[in-house]
Amino acid sequence: MKIHELGLYAMANAVRMGRLRSVDLVEACVQRIAEREPQVHAWAWFDPEVALAAARVLDQRAPMGPLHGVPIAVKDIMDTADMPTQCGSPIYKGRRSAWDASCVALARRCGALVLGKTVTTEFAYFAPGATANPRNLLHTPGGSSSGSAAAVADGMVPLGLGTQTAASVTRPASFCGVVGYKASHADFSLAGIKSFAASFDSLGTLSRGVADAQWMRWALMGETHSLQDMLWRDALRVGLCRTPSWDQADSDCQRVIESAAQQLAAAGMAVSDATLPPAFDALVQHHKTIMAWEAARSLAHEYDNHRALLSPQLCQLLEDGLAMDRSAYLDAQHAAVSARAALDAWMRSWDVLVAPSAMGAAPLGLHATGDPLFSRMWTLLGVPSITLPGGTATNGLPIGVQLVGRLGQDETLLSIARLAERAFGIEPALHE
Repeated sequence: MKIHELGLYAMANAVRMGRLRSVDLVEACVQRIAEREPQVHAWAWFDPEVALAAARVLDQRAPMGPLHGVPIAVKDIMDTADMPTQCGSPIYKGRRSAWDASCVALARRCGALVLGKTVTTEFAYFAPGATANPRNLLHTPGGSSSGSAAAVADGMVPLGLGTQTAASVTRPASFCGVVGYKASHADFSLAGIKSFAASFDSLGTLSRGVADAQWMRWALMGETHSLQDMLWRDALRVGLCRTPSWDQADSDCQRVIESAAQQLAAAGMAVSDATLPPAFDALVQHHKTIMAWEAARSLAHEYDNHRALLSPQLCQLLEDGLAMDRSAYLDAQHAAVSARAALDAWMRSWDVLVAPSAMGAAPLGLHATGDPLFSRMWTLLGVPSITLPGGTATNGLPIGVQLVGRLGQDETLLSIARLAERAFGIEPALHE
């Protein structure tokens, strides 16, 4: 395995054991970026000399923590004191913050090296940047964490930080064939991250393996665990949740999800159908209502002062939110609160749910990022979710499988996801 293909944990372990230096890791990533960035366009800001200089400094320092010397990517809605944060919008072209976002500061405290800023859709909504899907450059990588997913999938960096307000981690992970973990809502501070809809905005990671997402989570949490000790060892109950939108998934997606359930059953897990209560049918629309209302207020300055520089689709969302009666917003919020309580009681029959991540494989073209339908409900519910590479469409592009856990039970979800990786035959090597 080449150095740039190693995962986050494997890189961190190699540095800790003295087998590789930070500069070795960064040089490998820089070379890969030089080869592929002209086609993939994953980076909003990247300076190889700055990255290499930072690696040399880290190689001269005593180990700072579990990420020492390891390069990561940061979505370009997260503030970084030493790099521009442009939010995928001409409004903020060249903008520099005086501070790091909380997640960036915590990663650096653990020794991580921020390699650069990855492309986001405009303000993490729908208008895409230039990023192409590295699995097929004619297809979208998904959004809004487009650049992070593409950079990880193409071996440019072992892990990228992302965010999710609808499907901004799970969908690009599915389209690019990587692991996309969205944390429970409010599990991490979002200080220094451009807000879109505070009821939903959540931190996430894009990586090539579940262990990498788990290792990053522990680092940001300030926790120390053994990957071996944190494997799930009890009997597992898995619910196959086709969701109320199942008939909108294409035949490839339906095949991959049902095959995944069969693979989990073959691995010894107890798999049964999980049909959501009828009241959940309205949650996708409630998500749209809440998101429009909150986005119209989060982006009030941009709309009032720079409307001509906003995309038509974002302007339409903000105008819908401004025109909305507050009672509709409050009704949607009340329904969301009720659904969260109902979900917790309903999920007692299962340890994890299996569901689609997207309607199918990545659509052709770079003019849009795909429909977030299959993650809207889970994002509204605030629960943790993780997308794993599950299979391929008939055209050879990846299709992800989404695992959903209970609110606040992220460690359980990640531990089960590592077993699912094995069942799917995709568990990556943890050592170089």
